[in-house]
Amino acid sequence: MSDVHDDEDSGRLGYFAIMWNCHGLEAVARVPDPADTTFALLKGAEPPRAPNIMHWELRARYNTQRHYEIYLISAVAGIDENDIREMFENSPQVAADTIRRIGHKYYSDRAQEDKIVIR
Repeated sequence: MSDVHDDEDSGRLGYFAIMWNCHGLEAVARVPDPADTTFALLKGAEPPRAPNIMHWELRARYNTQRHYEIYLISAVAGIDENDIREMFENSPQVAADTIRRIGHKYYSDRAQEDKIVIR
């Protein structure tokens, strides 16, 4: 029987919460699968802790000058937090655009360029 945190061998998706702002990536955290939490509780073990995204949102709402974005994504088995950090280090704009395209937006105060109207 596999370990609760061993999702590389099982082929299950990994779930992540990601927060960045205009200065770069700020936080990446694995979101535990509800099945892992339930299984751990049934075994009497400590369940994996989920990131406190409400704290992230409060930080974003009170630092509007940084234009925070918080997204939830799923990734294929084998992807971990370090892979996502490396993606942001190597190509931050491509990483942000990819996550916006495939992820689920939880919060965004993204700075939008104003459209220029020529009359």
